[in-house]
Amino acid sequence: MRKHRNLKYWIGRVHLWLGLGSGLLVLFLGITGCILAFQREIENATQQYRYIDNENKPLLKPSDLKVIAEKALPGKKAHSATYYKNGRAAEVAFFSLEPAYYYTVYINPYSGQVQKVKDMDADFFRVILMGHFYLWLPPTIGQPIVATGTLVFLVMLITGLVLWWPRNKAARKQRFSIKWNARWKRVNYDLHNVLGFYITWVIIFIMLTGLVWGFQWFAKSMYWITSGGKDLVAYYEPFSDKAGKALPATAPVEDRVWQKMQAEYPNTQMIEVHYPENDTASVAGVSNPDIDTYWKMDIRYFDQYTLKEIPVNHAYGRFAEASTADRIARLNYDIHVGAILGLPGKIMAFCASLVAASLPVTGFYIWWGRRHKKKKGQVVEKKEAVLV
Repeated sequence: MRKHRNLKYWIGRVHLWLGLGSGLLVLFLGITGCILAFQREIENATQQYRYIDNENKPLLKPSDLKVIAEKALPGKKAHSATYYKNGRAAEVAFFSLEPAYYYTVYINPYSGQVQKVKDMDADFFRVILMGHFYLWLPPTIGQPIVATGTLVFLVMLITGLVLWWPRNKAARKQRFSIKWNARWKRVNYDLHNVLGFYITWVIIFIMLTGLVWGFQWFAKSMYWITSGGKDLVAYYEPFSDKAGKALPATAPVEDRVWQKMQAEYPNTQMIEVHYPENDTASVAGVSNPDIDTYWKMDIRYFDQYTLKEIPVNHAYGRFAEASTADRIARLNYDIHVGAILGLPGKIMAFCASLVAASLPVTGFYIWWGRRHKKKKGQVVEKKEAVLV
């Protein structure tokens, strides 16, 4: 007679079949997440062309860097120039969607020497990032697949917690520790259950921030909740007013914006200036007081004719004017990679990604072992029936 199947049984079925269906994707996202966790530290240690010796002389202006960079990349248009204060080379970015390209030219801002011309589409970490975000597919195809897999994994974590929950006090101690001296099947079972429980409380933040990028409905819902019912305003860049009264063109507009940002942010670690793309574009000036994170950046937009600041009503404007919901939205990337807690946070993100990658493997082994055991038991029963 068939035993009564309770709710926990069906939760187990959901957990199993979702795991079998999404296991390879979760394994891939976990491994690539591990690689990306220490991207900044690895780049700092291996990419010496990004560094220079500080000199007691004026820096080259953004317009000068543009001329040097565009000479190094003929036929392409510079997008922005970035200056650092900690002995770093200036970076001129070249970015375009049509035709598609992404380059960075590293320049000594004192001498104008080109340190490196780098095709970012061939950069190791960017290649891994494109796989992590899009599975190296067109974004309209890859992003929904990754986002759906992330959502499925979130459901698996919730169902896994239900399955983990001990039935009685005697079983509770076993759910918090791995019995290393047991047989491999038991060790594998503990690795899946115990480590799965511990990393759930870290990986859930990584997954929620990933879903913000993956689904617009999720991003809008999160903003609606954190803002108390307000709608999320999509990012946009404001326009310059060609009809406005222009200031005398004493210098290229990007140089004037750069000088203005230097004067107003003397202690910042990074200043970035965008070159105007056309005669109606605004000129963005960015200041970041902490280059290890992104959420505290001041992003300002200036009319290219009058240098008047143009206000925006999305999250990516002045940090001091950002609402609580805007600041939470800005935190998304830094939470996702663990940078919000510094090096300890990145270690936590790395370990969580590593354990997340292991869960499909240990889970599959549990399922395979039980399936094999069941088949073996069925064979024994058949033999006994024949003997009778």
